[in-house]
Formats: sequence, C-alpha cells, structure tokens
Amino acid sequence: MKAKLYGVGVGPGDPELLTLKAVRVIKECEVLAVPGKTKEDSVAYGIALAAVPQMEEKETICIHMPMTKDEKKLKESHEKGAAQIVRLLKQGRSVAFLTLGDPTIYSTYIYLQRIVQEAGYETAIISGVASFLAAGAALNIGLVEKDEQLHIIPSSYEVKEALQLPGTKVLMKTGKKMPLVKEAVAQMNADIYMVENCGMEGERICHGAEEIPEDSGYYSLIIVKDKIESA
Repeated sequence: MKAKLYGVGVGPGDPELLTLKAVRVIKECEVLAVPGKTKEDSVAYGIALAAVPQMEEKETICIHMPMTKDEKKLKESHEKGAAQIVRLLKQGRSVAFLTLGDPTIYSTYIYLQRIVQEAGYETAIISGVASFLAAGAALNIGLVEKDEQLHIIPSSYEVKEALQLPGTKVLMKTGKKMPLVKEAVAQMNADIYMVENCGMEGERICHGAEEIPEDSGYYSLIIVKDKIESA
C-alpha cells in the first residue's frame, strides 16, 4: 500500500478525548510528525503520549511553525515541513502529523497537506475534538439551541463586526489581543465565558468579562452567548 500522510487531531488537552481512530493511526504509522522544535516542546505530542505511551519508541520528526503573519516566512516553513514529510513518504513510510484539536479548524496541518497532495501523495484527516466543544462541556452548557447560529471567529484579527452576528460566538486564537477582545465583549448584553487550557493542567474557567484576565495564555477561548429571554 502506498505511504500516506495523516493529519491526526489529538483534541484540546485531555488525553481521554483522543478518538479510537486517532489511537489506531498513531500506532500504525511508521513515523510521527509534530509541530515544534522538539517533541518535548510539542503540546500535541504530550497529549497523545499520555494516551499512547508506546509511541515514544517511534521515530518522530519536528516541524517548526513560526508564530507570524508574514506570508513569505509562513510559505517557507510550510514548504520546508512538507519536504521533510515527502522524503519519508518516498521511502514508503506513512506519517501521522499530530495537531491540537481538529485538523480542519485553524490548523497549520492543512497547509502541509496541500503541498504533499500536489507532490502526488495520498493524505487523510483524522477528526479530533475541537477546543470549543470541550470548552462547552467544561462549562456544562449548550453552545447552541433551536435556531441559534454558531460562529467561530479568529480573534487575532478584527472582531467588532463579527460580534454583531446573531447566536453564539466562539473567539479563538485571542493571544496578545485579549485586552481588546475583553473590552469589546464587556460591552455586550450577553453571557460571557472564558476557558483557558481546557483539559490541561492549569485549566481555568471564567464567568463574565470582568473575570477574564488580560494576560490569559495562548490556549484561551471566549464564548459569547445571546441571553435567553424569559417567556
């Protein structure tokens, strides 16, 4: 069988949220690929390792993905990473690229997959539990009900217009813009929640914009729910 690249979602943090399919693919692939400079620094690797301890014996390559919006630097890193994977595929060795959450949601894996596909190799995506789904469970709330809409918003960009959309808004990738995002959501007549490090050590849950710390970490997301009016 021809070697294949798999994008494997490992979920947001709790190793018990890895799917059975993800565990099987990790076990079956000859090589693992992780984002980062070392596998020890890779959050995705650490999550998967807790669920599949035998993967520590597998060959693992590290693909550095710089945190930048510079298109030239991003393109160079994607091409370099894809070239690492293609070399292994040429040897007939399948590769499982581990990524946080789900590979289809703001994942750098997709950029690598496109290049590998263009090189003529097969690829597949293994779904993972998305962070906002796990956050809803951690909050013990429903994200949407009846005819409510759900909007996933990358909040490292402008969010004010998106916050006017009806229904539930999930603000991801807030990062250094947390003070601005906090200020914007604080002005809304809505239920505001923040979950930081969902399923990881140091998980923190905030209810209300006033509880959200402006120095929240990278793995933080905000959920804005329209208030349900009483009958």
